[in-house]
Amino acid sequence: MAYTKRPDGRKFDELRKIRAQVGVIPRADGSALFAFGDTIAIAAVYGPKPLHPQHLQNPEKGVLRVNYDMLSFSVTERKKPGPSRRSQEISKVTEWALAPALQINNFQNTVVDVHITILQANASTRCAGINAASLALAHAGIPMVDLVSAVSIGKIDDKIVTDLIKEEEDYEDGEGATDIPLAFLSKSGGITLMQLDGRTSTKKLKEAIEAGRAACKEIYELQKKVLKEIQEK
Repeated sequence: MAYTKRPDGRKFDELRKIRAQVGVIPRADGSALFAFGDTIAIAAVYGPKPLHPQHLQNPEKGVLRVNYDMLSFSVTERKKPGPSRRSQEISKVTEWALAPALQINNFQNTVVDVHITILQANASTRCAGINAASLALAHAGIPMVDLVSAVSIGKIDDKIVTDLIKEEEDYEDGEGATDIPLAFLSKSGGITLMQLDGRTSTKKLKEAIEAGRAACKEIYELQKKVLKEIQEK
């Protein structure tokens, strides 16, 4: 049976309600919240600061270090506290997604630490975390060539679907679901993250990228708006 209707009634190309806020953690150098519906991420930035131990320092440029984690009760089944293989993997791909936007070559031997915490999860957590982190880095005044915007695109049967929820990630009828997290440099449109959890054709992958690009334009407008508002205060 073909996939014809989303569980929450959205159109196939429609984001959940998105919201963003900066300055949510007063003692951080920069911080932000980003939410896709009831998936909520916060990010805190500290640095640039001297990197310890010294043998990890890079004498040519600064280092970006990301730590992603989920609160134990952010999901229906309680998550075991502490780092996991999944959180370590998402931390690393988030670093890769954010790095092309940063200009930290002049901060030799230093580190910029980004801590991402998922407060509540209903799929798309890595993308929410990337959006929050991009905002937090800008709020901290870290030199950036662009903002990074991210969204999860799915292929469910033959449909390309924007901003998956957990029920859609777990869809198993027909051809099942393929999850494709994407991140873009907002102005240039360059892709900084593309993962594929499942299988799809080249044609459908191209459709997913274009759907992601369109959705991220909407996300970027919100990111830009909240940063402008904080500057005007």
